Amino acid sequence: MKHFFQRCAGLALTAALLAATPLSQAHSFKLGQLEIGHPYARATVPGQPAAGAYISIENKGSAADRLVGVSSPVAKSGEIHTMAMEGNLMKMREVDGGLEIKPGQKIAMQPGNGYHIMLMGLSKPLQAGEKIPLTLSFEKAGKIEVVVNVEDPAAAGAKDDMKDMKGHMHH
Repeated sequence: MKHFFQRCAGLALTAALLAATPLSQAHSFKLGQLEIGHPYARATVPGQPAAGAYISIENKGSAADRLVGVSSPVAKSGEIHTMAMEGNLMKMREVDGGLEIKPGQKIAMQPGNGYHIMLMGLSKPLQAGEKIPLTLSFEKAGKIEVVVNVEDPAAAGAKDDMKDMKGHMHH
């Protein structure tokens, strides 16, 4: 009977660990008072010249900071962009002067809404499951290299993301 309970406890622990696995895949980074959460990008198709990358940035400090630059060895250039609807047309533009993160503020970049990072001039297609480096440059906190998880485009929301990338024109 004792072995039966030990086996049940072992199975319960295994099940709990397996259930927690998706949570462990979320990843975050810290630079001073800034917390950067779950950097990710969508996989691309051959010939696609650009990709969007998404992060969250939370300022836990008492002074504002500013994301002023992004770069990655997988792209010729990186820019911080914003998207907005103007009438029936979606406009994407580079953010002039960087992106301010006020004290206590959290900015969540996501496909189809608000801010995102554009990786332009991709050296190769981004493949689901790979991890790519991305360097974020902040005005006050300095630089940090984060790891971007490349996700399957079949993931939730990817259809909107791919539509956005097809319509992306650099201004």
